This record gives sequence, C-alpha cells and structure tokens, in this order.
Amino acid sequence: MSDWPRRIYVVLSLGVLSFAFAPILVRWAGDAPGLAIAVWRTVTAAAVLLPAAAFRSRAEMRRFSSRDVLLIGAAGVFLGLHFIAWIESLYHTTVASASVLVTTSPIILAALGYMFLGERLRRGTVLAIGGAVGGAGLIGWADAGTVVLGQGALLGNALALSGAVLVSVYLLIGRVVRQKVSWLAYVTPLYTVAALTALAAAALRDVALLGYSWRFYALCAGLALGPQVLGHGSFNYALQHVPAALVGMLALLEPVGASLLAYGLFGEVPPPASIVGMVVVLVAVAGVVWRRNAPPDAEPNRSGAAVREKEA
Repeated sequence: MSDWPRRIYVVLSLGVLSFAFAPILVRWAGDAPGLAIAVWRTVTAAAVLLPAAAFRSRAEMRRFSSRDVLLIGAAGVFLGLHFIAWIESLYHTTVASASVLVTTSPIILAALGYMFLGERLRRGTVLAIGGAVGGAGLIGWADAGTVVLGQGALLGNALALSGAVLVSVYLLIGRVVRQKVSWLAYVTPLYTVAALTALAAAALRDVALLGYSWRFYALCAGLALGPQVLGHGSFNYALQHVPAALVGMLALLEPVGASLLAYGLFGEVPPPASIVGMVVVLVAVAGVVWRRNAPPDAEPNRSGAAVREKEA
C-alpha cells in the first residue's frame, strides 16, 4: 500500500465520499418526484461527457458493430431503470436499508454470471449468497412495520433490491462490451440511453421536469457530477494501481458512510434486527467481492497444484 501514488488516496477518498452522499442529496431534494431527480441526474451526466467523447472517442464509436450498439443500449436501459428504482426507494425506506440492499449487486452478479456466462461458483460464494439472502430477508422483516416519510418501508426495500438486480444486469452486459471498448466510448452512450430511459418514464407518468427551485437542480447536478461521474470515475482510475478486490471492498463503505450521515442529519435509526441483517449482508458481499477477485492460484486443489478454473 505504501507504493501507491499519493493521489490514489485522494481519489479513493473522494469516490467513497461521493457515493456516501448520494442518498443524502436525494433526501435534500425534498418532495420533488424521484423520477424528476433521476432525469436530471442522468441528463447532466450525459451532457458533461458528450463533448469529451465527441472529441476523443468519435472514431471509436463510429466503429461500433450492431451488436455493440444493441448491448450498450440494453445496458443503458437497465442503468436508467436502476436509478429510477433506487432513488424512489429512498422515499419509502431508510437510507441505511436502501444503501445496504443496493450493494448486494456483487452477489446477484455472481449468480447471473453462473447462469448466463458459465462462470463457476465457489462453495464460499454459494454460502455468501445464502447469507446475503437471509440478511436481506431479515432487513425486510424488521422494516416491515416501520414508516419512513409517511410510507411503509417494505416497498422501499423491494425497490432497492430491484435496483440491485437492474444494476447487476447492466454490469453483466458491460463486462462483455468493455472487453474491446474504451471507458469513455462506453459510458457516454450508456449514460445517454439511461437519460432517455428516465425521460421516457417521466413522460409516461406525466412527471413535471421544470419549475423546481435552483436548489433542486443544483442537487441533481451534484448527483451527476459526484456519485455518477466522480465516484465511478475515481474507482476506475484507481484500478490502475489498486487491486480490484480492495476497490470492491472500499465500495462497501458507501452504506456505512450513508447510514452515519443519515443518522446525523435526519436522525434515522433502523430497528436492531435490521442492523443485524445489514451486517450479515455486508459481510456476505465482502466475501464475494474478495473471493471473486482473488488470484486464480489462491486456492490449491487436492494435489497442491494451483486451481486455474475460471470461478466467480
């Protein structure tokens, strides 16, 4: 760790901090519809990246095959739906529950990789998936009778878990596309499609997008420039110097930081059983993240030779 450039510490700190503030910024938006927040968050992020992509990645994007376009479009739809579900969940459940449940994406991604990409599941990963399911169930049971912002928390937990499923599908598609496409050429059309998805959903539900305060638009810009561009960008940058497993583990600080901020700013305290469920989920996800990114020779086989099979 001492060999890391000093800027990496700053980059990772900014990334974790921006992720932790994401649900706080949504809460500060007040009574504005969640769909309006999703629209302006995704539209702003796309607008920021489009000029850079047009200058640096235009030639690469012109070489996209029809398969690339189809996959990126599908990933963008799933990402847009993820933002809609997760933002809406914060109107119905605690910041802690929503943040923890949405971080179950590595668990879901491992299961999806097994089903669709033929990736093998280690025994520890299977146990972690079972533990995460049990922890999520405990959160749902503990929060079932609670009320957040005048709404039952069970709906919010379901939306947060749906957000985790949606972002997992987007990541699974991205894993395929990013084998041959650069980051900027990928995320720019991805964010653009996500913005169009949010816009379509707002139009279908007749959600107003104009007439809000400047504070609202500033918060949406903060969501776009912070968690969406700076957060993901800083983690991707750090991967050049830091092991992927450690970056994945640092991402688990998001629900911890968000929960502490929600307690200090809004006085949100989840039920004790819900807190136990959150700890179980975070431990399970940490186990999957660490084992998923472990070197192939980390687990010897019975003869002592390194295991070289591709496993999740």
